Amino acid sequence: MGSDGEILDIKTADLKATAPTFHEQSVAVELALSALATSLATAGAAWGDDNPGKAFHDLYGPLIARIDKSARVIKDGLSSINLAMVDMADGHIENDALVGSRRRHR
Repeated sequence: MGSDGEILDIKTADLKATAPTFHEQSVAVELALSALATSLATAGAAWGDDNPGKAFHDLYGPLIARIDKSARVIKDGLSSINLAMVDMADGHIENDALVGSRRRHR
């Protein structure tokens, strides 16, 4: 964050160069979630059908969905940052072109 009176220097090339990293990390999170789901499905339940096993599942089971939902929020957030950075860069490029055309027409 800049100090008072400081001009924010936004480099569109930096935005466009950095944006794909967020997409790549979003894909990596998705791949990790998929691998985790496959591994857990293959392993089966890690608890028994006895009372302690059922008690464990009653506590653990609902957390699985919350963890998955949270990880998907992270994945979607990374993806949206990628899109926002590209849109921001495009917006700055279009704004610079507009300002430049107005200066030429004066």
